[in-house]
Amino acid sequence: MSESIDPPLIMIARLQRLTTMAKPDIRKPIHLIAAGFGSGLAPRAPGTFGTLAALIPWWPLHFLNPIYYWLVIILGFAVGIYLCGKTARDLRTHDHGSIVWDEFIGLWITLAWIPTNIFWIVAGFLLFRLFDIWKPWPISWCDKNIYGGFGIMVDDAIAGFFALAILRIAAFLF
Repeated sequence: MSESIDPPLIMIARLQRLTTMAKPDIRKPIHLIAAGFGSGLAPRAPGTFGTLAALIPWWPLHFLNPIYYWLVIILGFAVGIYLCGKTARDLRTHDHGSIVWDEFIGLWITLAWIPTNIFWIVAGFLLFRLFDIWKPWPISWCDKNIYGGFGIMVDDAIAGFFALAILRIAAFLF
């Protein structure tokens, strides 16, 4: 006589598999970078932790000639399309919360051309997080309608440009 598993237990097991999301395997270099060198694995607010982690490489980058700074951002965006897209495919989800390379690029855009003192850095951080979380149009449209690595990257890049615009206006006025 073969043993059968109680159907409700099968359903519970299936639900547990669906609700337990996979996490990036940081032993894989692509996942490690996409997860912000581990910062995106924070149990709460991974985007905020990823944005904080983005400040570490930003500091030496901000000393670059502006042309090289923007080349790094463009290259980081292009590489991020692949990194984030591959990691999302591996995790079988559109934009897993632990994927924070897009936050790195978005913050670096925000902090371009700002005075480098603590006030402006904190203001940039807060404005970027505000736009990244709030997602006003067209950020929300991009987030909902553009898929893959490009979709993951583009909404944060736009949030970065929105925050940069406000910082530049504030720097001009004050």
